[in-house]
Amino acid sequence: MSSSGVEKSLSISPDEIRELAYAFQRSRVLLTAYELNAFSSVGEGDKSSGDVAVAIGADVHATDRLMNALCAMGLMTKKDGRFSNTPAASRFLVRNSPEFMSGLMHTVHLWNTWSTLTQAVRQGTAVASRQVNDRGELWVTAFIAAMHDRASKQAPTVVAQIDLSGVSRVLDVGGGSGAYAMAFARAGKGVRATVFDLPNVIPLTNAHIEEEGLSDKVDTVSGDYLKDELGTGFDLVFLSAIIHSNSSDQNRSLIQKCAHALRPSGRVIVQDFIMDEDRINPPHGAFFALNMLVGTDAGDTYTEAEVRAWMEEAGLSGIIRKDSPYGSTQIVGKKTRE
Repeated sequence: MSSSGVEKSLSISPDEIRELAYAFQRSRVLLTAYELNAFSSVGEGDKSSGDVAVAIGADVHATDRLMNALCAMGLMTKKDGRFSNTPAASRFLVRNSPEFMSGLMHTVHLWNTWSTLTQAVRQGTAVASRQVNDRGELWVTAFIAAMHDRASKQAPTVVAQIDLSGVSRVLDVGGGSGAYAMAFARAGKGVRATVFDLPNVIPLTNAHIEEEGLSDKVDTVSGDYLKDELGTGFDLVFLSAIIHSNSSDQNRSLIQKCAHALRPSGRVIVQDFIMDEDRINPPHGAFFALNMLVGTDAGDTYTEAEVRAWMEEAGLSGIIRKDSPYGSTQIVGKKTRE
C-alpha cells in the first residue's frame, strides 16, 4: 500500500467505522416507510401516527416509532403529535407527485438479496437467485420501473452523443421499458428501434411505448438473448446495463450474436459500469459487482480490456471508449467482416 493509501486508511476513526456499520438502519427505515406507503398516507397534510397506522394497515405503536425515526432523518416533521412530510419527501416519496421515485421499490427487493452477501462470498455465487423470468410480476414490475426511472432521464443525453448518420434500424437488447429505444427513435430521422427482451418484460415495454405514442417507430421481440438469435439487418445494436448480469463466457457469446445481427459497417455499443484494471474504480462499480454476486448466478462488472477482447473475437474493430456524464461508459465496436 502506498504511503497516501496508509494515511487515508488511518484517517478513518472508530466512530466513522461504527457509522458505516449502522448505516443499514437508516436505509431500512426509509425502505420500510416507502414499502408501507407511509409518505403517501401522510400526503400534503398532517396526520397522527394512528391515522397513518390505519391507512397502511400497521400497528399504531410501531408506526409511531417508525415515523419518529423518519423525523430524525429529516424526512418528516412532528408538531403537537402530528406528522408532516418534509418538502423533499413530498416531492420524491409521495406517489401522486410527478417526481415520485418509483424505482425505490426495486431497492426494497434488493434488501433481501444483499442480506445473503456473507453466504454468497463463501459460495462464490448467489444463494437466493432466480432467473428474471421466474421472479414474479411484482419483482419484475418494480425492476423495470427502477430501470425506466433512471434510463428515461439519461437516454436523451446519451443518445444525442451517438452518431446516427446512416442508421435506420436499432436493436436494443434487454431494453426493458424501451427508454433507450424510444430515445433512438426520437433522435434519428427515419430510425426504427426494436426492443428484445424476456416474455414477461415485453408487456411492460409495450405499455411504455404506447404511452409515449411511439408504437409506429418502436417494436418489440420476445426472447432470451442467452438462448435465442437476435435477428439480422441492424445498423446499431445497443446493450445498456446488460453485460453485468452475465458471466464472461455468456458475454462472449452474446457479443458474437450482436455482431451477427449487424449489417456491414454496423456498430455494437456496450454501455455499462466499466472498471479500471484494479477493479476498485469507479467505486460504484466495485459495489455493483457485489450486487451482481448476490443477485445473479455469475454476473459481474468488467474491464475495458475484457469487453474489447469479446468484441475482437466477434470480428469487431475500430473499438473506442466513450465515458458518459452518468458514471457509465460506452465501448463501441464496428463490424468490418462477416
